[in-house]
Amino acid sequence: MSFLTLENITASYGATQALFGVSLSLGEGEVLALMGRNGMGKSTTVKVICGLLPPSGGQIRLSGQDLARLAAHRVARLGVGLVPEGRRCFASLSVAENLIAAARPGPWDEAKVAALFPRLQERRDQAASSLSGGEQQMLAIGRALMTNPKLLILDEATEGLAPIVRQEIWTAIAKLKSETGMALLVVDKSLKELSQVADRAVILQRGQDVWTGGMADLDEAVTTQYLGV
Repeated sequence: MSFLTLENITASYGATQALFGVSLSLGEGEVLALMGRNGMGKSTTVKVICGLLPPSGGQIRLSGQDLARLAAHRVARLGVGLVPEGRRCFASLSVAENLIAAARPGPWDEAKVAALFPRLQERRDQAASSLSGGEQQMLAIGRALMTNPKLLILDEATEGLAPIVRQEIWTAIAKLKSETGMALLVVDKSLKELSQVADRAVILQRGQDVWTGGMADLDEAVTTQYLGV
């Protein structure tokens, strides 16, 4: 049985429908890439999973439990951790305070986050607002890990970062895959890097899933048709 399952999810922003029957599944310990051009429904799908946008139809299940009508804080308590697009760190709080604010019981603590991202330990007492964009992204990932999630969702976690920082983020994602057994849903446009960490991919187009398969099957014809690369 899949760890996370979405079946025929529809969702709208007011009168504007954004999702038209999205279905996907994610197994325990699996890394799933959620892909598509801009505006195709990737972030909306993430919001629906996390309880930030109620679906208008369909089913969402995590370990068999229905998530479709749960508030966001209840979804988080069930083990869904989100690294949101745009990072959204608590600007006036220190690095340590950002991490502590999200802490829940489990193996992930401040020391373990610091081992994954040593820069955060170096800047432990600095305000989040003083960090570089890449450091803020590391903090956003660390904050999500402090919730000790069963499923970690990363929404455009490398967008707009310098190449060397992007590589640090991808290295951390690879470590999470190999060392934790955590399920990961990764929204990103970097096909080369995704192919190195993801097991499978789902591609969205105009709010619908139009392709699902293994990363090895994601050939030039598919990428040209749906991703424009």
